[in-house]
Amino acid sequence: MIDQNRLLEKAEKLGIAQVPVQALDTYAELLVEYNQKVNLTAITDPEGIEDKHFIDSLLFAVQPEVSGRVVDVGTGAGFPGVVAKLYKPQLQLTLMEPTGKRVEFLRYVCGRLGIEAEFAKERAEEAARKQWREQFDVATARAVANLCMLAEYCLPLVKKGGWFIALKGAGALDEVHEAAGAVKKLGGVFVESRDFVLPDGSARSLLFYQKISQTPSVYPRNGGKIAKAPLK
Repeated sequence: MIDQNRLLEKAEKLGIAQVPVQALDTYAELLVEYNQKVNLTAITDPEGIEDKHFIDSLLFAVQPEVSGRVVDVGTGAGFPGVVAKLYKPQLQLTLMEPTGKRVEFLRYVCGRLGIEAEFAKERAEEAARKQWREQFDVATARAVANLCMLAEYCLPLVKKGGWFIALKGAGALDEVHEAAGAVKKLGGVFVESRDFVLPDGSARSLLFYQKISQTPSVYPRNGGKIAKAPLK
C-alpha cells in the first residue's frame, strides 16, 4: 500500500527513528478498504496517507511529553492516537469518538494491529462530566475545532500537571492569541509552539498547554454553548 522506504526516508529527515512501517502499511490498507463503506478520510492515496496521516501523527508521537495516559479527542480514523500507540506501545490510549461507525472501525483496526486501547463513544464535553474528567496525562486533538472550542473540549480531561497538545496548521499562533482567555479560565497555560513542515510542504504546529490548576466545575459547557459562544 504505502512505500515503506519512502516513509522511512521522510521520517528520518524529520529526526524520527524506529518507525513501525510494517504496522503502518497494514493500517493504511485497512483504512482504505474500510473507507469504501464508512467515510473515514478523504485522503486515500499512498503518499497522502504517508504525509497527512502518518508523518503528521509521528511528529506528535515522538514528543517527550507524550507519555502515560493519553486521550485522542475526536480521533476519527485514529490519528494521531493509533499511530502514537504503535510508536510508543507503553502508552495507555483512549480513543474518544462520538460516531458509532468510526468507533467500530477503531475497534477493528486496533484488533488487527494487535494493540490495546480504550474506546469512548462520547462527545468530549460530555465525557469530561463523567469518569474521564481530569484523568489524562495528555489530551490531543487534530483538526477538530477552533482552539477556543478545542481547549474547552480537552483541558477538562487533563489532570493537573498534564498536557493538552493541539495539532494545528498555518495561522496557529493567531489562534493561540485568540484562545488565551479561554485557556486561563480552564486552568491551562500556553508553553510553546513546535513548528514543522510536512513532506508535502504544508505547515504543522504542535501547541503545548500545561494544566496548572483544576478546571472550574462550570466547564465544559454543553456542546451548543461551546459552538455558539466560544470562551474568550
